[in-house]
Amino acid sequence: MADERRNEPADESRRRFLKVSGAAIGGVVVGGVIGGAIGRSYNKTKAPDGGQGAAPEVPPAADYNQAPMFFTQAQLQITEAAAERIYPKDENGPGASELGVAFYIDHQMASPWGYNAREYRMGPFVRGEATQGDYQSIPRHEVFTMGLQALEDASKSKYGGKTFIELTDEEKDALLASMEKGEIMVVNGVTGKSFFNLLRMLTIEGVYSDPLYGGNKNMMGWKMRKYPGNQMSYTGIMDKDFVALEPRSLHDHFVTH
Repeated sequence: MADERRNEPADESRRRFLKVSGAAIGGVVVGGVIGGAIGRSYNKTKAPDGGQGAAPEVPPAADYNQAPMFFTQAQLQITEAAAERIYPKDENGPGASELGVAFYIDHQMASPWGYNAREYRMGPFVRGEATQGDYQSIPRHEVFTMGLQALEDASKSKYGGKTFIELTDEEKDALLASMEKGEIMVVNGVTGKSFFNLLRMLTIEGVYSDPLYGGNKNMMGWKMRKYPGNQMSYTGIMDKDFVALEPRSLHDHFVTH
């Protein structure tokens, strides 16, 4: 038998190896982590008679965008509470919290944009005109996290030790208004106004950006505006009146084979 295998062509020998190793993966190797995952995905439900049903148990899709990459848990909670006051839930639809805006902001802070990685970062750093904005030496992610800390410190100082997330909506609005006016200092000449402007900008982006980036969960921000998202083409409706389309994310155009 060994002599016969030695005399086989290389392609036939390779084919035999792949066939045998494939069987091993199916019957033995999958008993570990991979096997557990596959087993959970394809276990069949029990039929009433105790047999195997035809429909497999399919677990709900995991939303991996809803995971912090930069913030601590406390920072994420403060961001979520503050963003909700900027874009609150009302009769028109969900607010920033339900739309996952805090995760969008978190992911932006973790990105090169949050670190100002692609910008000129040499001095001198000067205060710009009203139409320009300041040229700061502090990266965005630090401005934001220090702004969160300033918001938390102001909350405890003004409201008897209560954290920002413990405040009423009216109290949160009052602190954010103080931030917007620049009445609260963040650090080294950076006022609360700079932080507030950054928070507001990122909140709106998180509501209306593609869900691929962590916010606009289930495209609910788009649905409230009847925005079609990333459609491949509009040629079929160009000669018609307004047509409400089901929005599509960039992810919807990803085709698996």
